[in-house]
Amino acid sequence: MDPSLRTAASGMIAQQTRVEVISNNLANVNTPGFKRSRAHFEDLLYQTVQGQTTLGAGEAETLPAVQIGRGTRLSAVQRIDLQGSLEMTGRPLDIGIEGEGYFQVRRADGQMAYTRDGSFSVSDQGQIVTSTGYGLVPDIVIPEGATEIGVSRTGIVTALVSGSEEPIELGRIELARFSNSPGLLALGENLFAETVASGDPILGVPQEDGVGRLVQGTLEGSNVEVVQEMVEMIAALRAYEINSKAVQTSEQMADTTNSMVR
Repeated sequence: MDPSLRTAASGMIAQQTRVEVISNNLANVNTPGFKRSRAHFEDLLYQTVQGQTTLGAGEAETLPAVQIGRGTRLSAVQRIDLQGSLEMTGRPLDIGIEGEGYFQVRRADGQMAYTRDGSFSVSDQGQIVTSTGYGLVPDIVIPEGATEIGVSRTGIVTALVSGSEEPIELGRIELARFSNSPGLLALGENLFAETVASGDPILGVPQEDGVGRLVQGTLEGSNVEVVQEMVEMIAALRAYEINSKAVQTSEQMADTTNSMVR
């Protein structure tokens, strides 16, 4: 097979993968706390047609090697952890994070997970849980009949209960941050898990120890910019088209060669 066919095909595969990443970004443009991703590519091994050449003697001139590239491949899908805008909802258990940090939640299998999605609710047991039912860690229980639930910027949760004229403190939300948060493993359901690449979680309370603050009644929106993603998609389409032209050209050259021996 003509090597140019494989080279051009690798470019088409790369742009198809790029469009898949862009499509996922656009699909999650309204997902709370979603972070956009970017496909990163690298060139493949090179074929050395001729090594370095030395011309003359004495103060000789050395010519570089002659190399031909053999295409590209996906090397990484990088998550861009920029802050999303905080959108007002007015709901008391919607909590946005301004700055670094992740909410800690306990999954059904007992494993810890982390999320930027602060759309919480109250379970039938009074525990604060995510929209998918995973409990917030540390556990905070809202008493039955409690009203005027408040969450301070430093994570202190209060509520007004029957028989009390002043709100009482129910607990304090802790956040986890990571030395390399893009290294977290995406699990779906707006959840992430720690990995060797992300490092161990560093726990802290909001507005202390390098952790961001909490803003009650808001949700962090996706950091996806629709216009930017559309521009990226157009660029990927043009790159796909030009690689397909290279495939067609290689095929036409092969047809011409075959016609010469008929």
